[in-house]
Amino acid sequence: MEFMTLKRIFKQLFNIALLSCLSFTTMAQVVLVDGYVRAMPATVPNTAAYLTLENHGDATRLVAVEAPFVKEAQLHTLIEENGMIKMRQVAGFDIDSHASLVLSESGNHIMLMGLRSPLEVDSSVALTLKFADGTEQQIQLPVKKQANTGDAEQHHHHHHH
Repeated sequence: MEFMTLKRIFKQLFNIALLSCLSFTTMAQVVLVDGYVRAMPATVPNTAAYLTLENHGDATRLVAVEAPFVKEAQLHTLIEENGMIKMRQVAGFDIDSHASLVLSESGNHIMLMGLRSPLEVDSSVALTLKFADGTEQQIQLPVKKQANTGDAEQHHHHHHH
């Protein structure tokens, strides 16, 4: 009698484990490969997140980002207008099937506006990526200083228009 009960419990646990693995694989079609949030001086209210996502499933679209440590997170692109590089908010970024989305300092990125408090270098922050199909994905990104200050200073001192 006890053996049958034990067997039934193990069977249930196995099924639960199997189901959780299956639902995890469908959720993990878009995978965070690399990324970081740039640390800024305490006086600067905004920063940006840069990351690389790989899509191992059907084509999708990143449509929003939520970040509890800022007042607002926006998807941005850089465009050239009359010889000037300007930043523009966009509605989303398409990620083709089996392709990558690269958000970098010299192009598309996530603008993080209205920091609630300065970010500590080497800490990490949580963001929620929201996709057009209604799925969401939690990610953790480290906070880092930019790689080479001179180049990035010229590049990223853009202002809102």
